[in-house]
Amino acid sequence: MIHSSSKKNKAVRVRFAPSPTGPLHLGGIRTALYNYLFAKKYGGTFILRIEDTDRKRFVSDSESYILETLKWCQIEPDEGVGYGGNHIPYYQSQRGEIYSVYIKKLLEEGYAYYAFDTDHELHLKRKEFHDLGFTFSYNSYIRMHLNNSLTMTRKQLSEKLNSCSSYVIRFKINPGENLKIHDMIRGTIVVNTDNLDDKILLKSNGVATYHLASTIDDHLMKITHVIRGEEWLSSMSFHILLYRALGWIPPKFAHLPLILRNDGKGKLSKRNMESLNYPIIPLQWKDPVTKNIIKGYRELGYFPEAFVNMLALLGWNPGGKKEIFSLKELINLFSLEKITKSGVFFNINKTNWFNKQYLKKKKKEILFSLYKELKKRSLFYEYEEDYLTKVIHLTIDRVHFLHEIWEHSFYFFISPSSYEKSFFNKVCHKKTIDQLEFCKKSLLNINQFSSVHLRLFLFFFTKKENEKEKHQIMKLLRLALVGKLEGADIFIILEMIGKKESIRRIENMMRKIKEKIK
Repeated sequence: MIHSSSKKNKAVRVRFAPSPTGPLHLGGIRTALYNYLFAKKYGGTFILRIEDTDRKRFVSDSESYILETLKWCQIEPDEGVGYGGNHIPYYQSQRGEIYSVYIKKLLEEGYAYYAFDTDHELHLKRKEFHDLGFTFSYNSYIRMHLNNSLTMTRKQLSEKLNSCSSYVIRFKINPGENLKIHDMIRGTIVVNTDNLDDKILLKSNGVATYHLASTIDDHLMKITHVIRGEEWLSSMSFHILLYRALGWIPPKFAHLPLILRNDGKGKLSKRNMESLNYPIIPLQWKDPVTKNIIKGYRELGYFPEAFVNMLALLGWNPGGKKEIFSLKELINLFSLEKITKSGVFFNINKTNWFNKQYLKKKKKEILFSLYKELKKRSLFYEYEEDYLTKVIHLTIDRVHFLHEIWEHSFYFFISPSSYEKSFFNKVCHKKTIDQLEFCKKSLLNINQFSSVHLRLFLFFFTKKENEKEKHQIMKLLRLALVGKLEGADIFIILEMIGKKESIRRIENMMRKIKEKIK
């Protein structure tokens, strides 16, 4: 554990190292957020590195998407791609010469070896194992029966290399060891090296694999803590062995829990983001192949502060009932020890709730949004700020997003252009016209047009009616004023739009019903 008073705080260095294979999803940006919070809490450095050794999966625009996402979330790196630093380049594809130095060292010291097996040979070997009911693994027991430098003389190896035969370089696992490794979230894990395969370090095209490149980069960039997704937990033992082989002290590791679909169908994944009815990417993404545009949280109207707040609590909780935290509060409270081990279910309704809490604090933005809508309709100068503030107060609990404000408040400014179809069609008959006429006359007889007097007066006029009849009259009145059977208190609406406008809207609906009847 790192203590905030320690002088070692400034030495804390963490990295976010995404692959440029498409947009970031919730798991990726949460990893970036936790790295950022950890670095800032201990006065450390947050680094962005692009792990682009897999050129087959490279997708253009991914890098700019990553940078824009971090900026939108207000968790920008201190160092790395787009920010510079003392460890350039921060792209793995540009660090080949660095990796070759360490590959040579591993070969010379017997920690790695050449493997000349062709894809076809390996395919046949896998099939052979499968037919016998086993799973093939290129491990310490099988390697001595395959086409690699461990089964060759020096002369044979030299001839192979001189003939320019295709090869990969594999790490040589020493069997029979119970390797104890520690994860800051999951505690001590014991892995028997008999269960590990000899992973490839250098591919046949001469490019280092993720395992080798990330290990070397983390050491050279002085990374103190590797905070990454659970999918890399199974690789931790291999990375520890690589550190040991290179004579380096490994960083501390912390593997974050998976983010799971709320329907119980596994983890959230970019593969199914188009089929889900909620977003799993922070910003909009245009698929370079299909050209389909997939909206992200930003485009759907979520505030970055709400998105980050939600994301921070998706697997971590400081304790207590409080759920709304500023970025500064998250930094002060964050700790790896309070991250859950098990997967966490994503809930879009809870995410909407977070946005709603932040919306309530943004009265100026809501006011500006209303002014914009009024300006479109040339009503900009007709309403005082006090009136608009009252409208916001009456409707704010009904909305989750800024763009919903007008939808839930328009009837305070303009009459409805249509009526809720299912109910309107049911009430298109003579009795409804009589009931609306009754409402109109009742309102005309009220001198003090305030919500209090309106409530009392209409109650007096409808006291002879049965409850069902009174309820129907109130529904008709609401439909005439709002266009649908929801909204603010009906008597407050009457008071705010005034007697003249209220009667005009009632007459308008009466006319529409008469047209429908004819």
